[in-house]
Amino acid sequence: MEETYKIKVGITQGDINGIGYEVIIKTLADLRVNEFCVPIVYGSSKAASFHRKALNIENFNLNVINNPTEANPKRSNIINCGDENIKVELAKSTEEAGKAAFLALERATSDLKEGLIDVLVTAPINKKNIQSEKFNFPGHTEYLQDRFSTKGEKGLTLLVSDVLRVAVVTGHVPIQKVASYMTIDSIVSKLNDLNHTLKQDFAIQRPRIAVLGLNPHAGDGGVLGDEEEEIIIPAIKKATDMGVTCFGPYAADGFFGAGSFKSFDAVLAMYHDQGQVPFKCIAMDSGVNYTANLPVIRTSPVHGTAYDRVGIGNASEESFRNALYLACDIFNCRKQYEQLSKNRLKKQDVEISGHVD
Repeated sequence: MEETYKIKVGITQGDINGIGYEVIIKTLADLRVNEFCVPIVYGSSKAASFHRKALNIENFNLNVINNPTEANPKRSNIINCGDENIKVELAKSTEEAGKAAFLALERATSDLKEGLIDVLVTAPINKKNIQSEKFNFPGHTEYLQDRFSTKGEKGLTLLVSDVLRVAVVTGHVPIQKVASYMTIDSIVSKLNDLNHTLKQDFAIQRPRIAVLGLNPHAGDGGVLGDEEEEIIIPAIKKATDMGVTCFGPYAADGFFGAGSFKSFDAVLAMYHDQGQVPFKCIAMDSGVNYTANLPVIRTSPVHGTAYDRVGIGNASEESFRNALYLACDIFNCRKQYEQLSKNRLKKQDVEISGHVD
């Protein structure tokens, strides 16, 4: 009997002075993970050992390898990236930590590009100390878009939990500039990308998408702003004409307060905090950040480096664990979607040739 394929999951260490290694180790210490995937951490065995001892976790070690082809399919593995004498300084933002985070990310994305790993799960970085000549991006999403966009795709940040999925039109944009970034075409583009993602990556055949307004009370018919009337409503109509099942615009406060999001497969918010604040209130410990609309699969926990919780041992690994699970689920969904698409094309070819009545 053919053995079930195990997905190779690349895991980047993130900021070595944050809670990254704590959530990684706690997740991988559950040996059930090794039943369906092969975890490969990109980082530092020395830093991992430091955190393991600080957490007083016994009977867990990472298998040191040089490249993914050497990975033990029954163990959690680690590839050393950068300086072997790296210094861990808990809860501190250091230049050394930023450099280590980038080197791990650079090596992991290179292996992902070469097909040596199947998916990528990233532990939190410090967006300031990682900045350099080689990393001049607001975060992971923009970096991955730069590395993997082959047809002009733009990464779509999608927050995912068991009860809510949220995407945003404008991401890391100052609040005073949000309205200037909003156009009919930009909203339609996001709706199309989100619709495709829900089908391809979540196996939802006919997604229902809720669209939020920009202004309080969704503009109150133009009394509190005209973006809804002039931009958002025309965008919804245009996307609907293109086959996207979307509704709105909804006033964000009432929409989330009344639990209306439960009636939809996803929500498109206009700006970062409009979508992220309610999501994190609902699923801070369990939610996942997914970079959709790229040829590769990357997920991460929704929390940051959490310096204030480092070394205590009470950081929850649930969000990171769910990020690992989701990456594997999406990998399988994409394989299924690809196969179904091929079968549909074959059927269409047969029908066109006249062999099907």
